[in-house]
Amino acid sequence: MTILPKIALGAWAWGNDGTFGNSLTAENLKPVFDTAMANGQNLWDTAYAYGMGTSEKILAGFLKGLPRDSYLVSDKFTPQCADYSSKTAMADMIEMQLKLMDLDRFDVYWIHNVWDAPKWTEELAEYFEGKDNVPMIGVSNHNLAEIKEADAILRAHGLKLSAVQNHYSLINRSSEDSGILEYCRQSCDL
Repeated sequence: MTILPKIALGAWAWGNDGTFGNSLTAENLKPVFDTAMANGQNLWDTAYAYGMGTSEKILAGFLKGLPRDSYLVSDKFTPQCADYSSKTAMADMIEMQLKLMDLDRFDVYWIHNVWDAPKWTEELAEYFEGKDNVPMIGVSNHNLAEIKEADAILRAHGLKLSAVQNHYSLINRSSEDSGILEYCRQSCDL
């Protein structure tokens, strides 16, 4: 089982024009990537929704040629980016993202938000059920009831929820107040 570092480096703004008033290019970001890797920060969090693949492309360029065991990649399925006309939308997105990043696997894979989450969680479980190299599976931006529902769907397929990514800070303590942290301590692989 993969042990994740305590800190992930987010690539949300990578390549997105105008995010927080900046336009971050690969040229601007390469020193950030190199410094992070040199200091042991090797868990990179991205999503296709971050610039419609731009973030993934920039990160993939930086990872190219590095030993696969020297970094970890966390990526996400964003329902709003799925091709709803496809009967295999989940599989299509995962395979497109792997190809885009030139990877054989993700270390963590998330359901990015709760839009039609039970459907997508079921499809995610069906996609990974029985496969080798199943990533840690997580949910992002889910409330406690939605986290429990995702966990139940995954467990029905012999998988488990291993990560929860929600807004949490000294100012926003809702994950404590709602019982999310306690549920994760008791039920998830955290």
